[in-house]
Amino acid sequence: MLVLGGVRMAEVIFWISFAVVVYTYAGYPIAVFCIGRIKDRRLEKSPMYRPRITILTAAYNEVASIGKTIENKLRQNYPQDKLDLIVISDESTDGTDAIVERYAQQTNGRVKLIRQSPRQGKTAALNMAVSSAAGDILVFSDANSIYESDTISCLVENFHDAAVGYVTGKMVYTNGDGKGVGDGCSAYMKYENFLRAQETKVGSIVGVDGGVDAMRKNLFRPMRADQLPDFILPLSVVEQGYRVVYEARAIVREESLNTAADEYRMRVRVSLRALWALFDMRHLLGIGADGWFAWQLLSHKVLRYTVFIFIGAAYLSSAYLAFGSAFYLSVFLSENILLLASFAGYWQDRNGGATKIFYLPYYFALINIAAAMAFVKFLKREKQTVWKPRTG
Repeated sequence: MLVLGGVRMAEVIFWISFAVVVYTYAGYPIAVFCIGRIKDRRLEKSPMYRPRITILTAAYNEVASIGKTIENKLRQNYPQDKLDLIVISDESTDGTDAIVERYAQQTNGRVKLIRQSPRQGKTAALNMAVSSAAGDILVFSDANSIYESDTISCLVENFHDAAVGYVTGKMVYTNGDGKGVGDGCSAYMKYENFLRAQETKVGSIVGVDGGVDAMRKNLFRPMRADQLPDFILPLSVVEQGYRVVYEARAIVREESLNTAADEYRMRVRVSLRALWALFDMRHLLGIGADGWFAWQLLSHKVLRYTVFIFIGAAYLSSAYLAFGSAFYLSVFLSENILLLASFAGYWQDRNGGATKIFYLPYYFALINIAAAMAFVKFLKREKQTVWKPRTG
């Protein structure tokens, strides 16, 4: 009887875990897609809407890319008398400040340098700069973000709709070296961009890209230095009753990280800060919150950052059940084939690239291991506010 009870419990654990994993990665996107076909909240865009904007870029030791990104923003297809740029140097020591100051002189103040000292991270830098921003719309760009010529115009025209408070664009990762981690990152972003397009039809999106975002200045709320602006700001906009939407034509290009170690560190950092953001904004999941958005937040973020628990539970329960069932033995063997494929992707990536059949399970494993590590750090109440650029 004890054995029979153990088998039944293992089966319950397996099927619940399996259902959660499938729902997280496939069920929710399909549900949002179907709902969006019925409940399509169209945006009242206008290509003629051209308010004054200020681009905010936080930079730490970005001498290799800051000049390129400033040039890129100054060449945007947007009225030049309505566009200015503030670079917040987070106590840079490599000559970043001198480059920004040179552009400030050449543009008669359209480019402005603010130096943050001591170093406090991106969130504190944005808090500092907002009071100096002249624009009605704030555009957030990373120091290595390269926009298409009409990216800002495409972002801004969404604000003609009075219900829109925050807009994010389309991140396109370039991968020049053919590394599997870069290919995996690119595939992951295609999946995310599809999901954001569907969520926009329903109402608001849950996740944004910090390198190509815009929001109404009057909706900006100061954040703690340890909070993740890419998460907290959109959630605060929803909290204030406005929509957060995705604009596929607003394209930004960034190079993907080249090594698994760099990608892993970045994913741990982002996941940790996202977990703290979810904790800080947990009232959006509670009684009295917007039901649609609470469901989206739970499905897209809470489950996404904790699904590793259910993956592990499904694996362990199927291992237990495999001893007495041909079906569960086949499931367990299939899981191990995927696990071996992820190891093969890791090995190939370290030795010059990975084939598509391997890099997808490899990247899937990487992001979930990173989420697990971030969850452990979260439970230990660890926080991270600063980091080195391009290495996570």
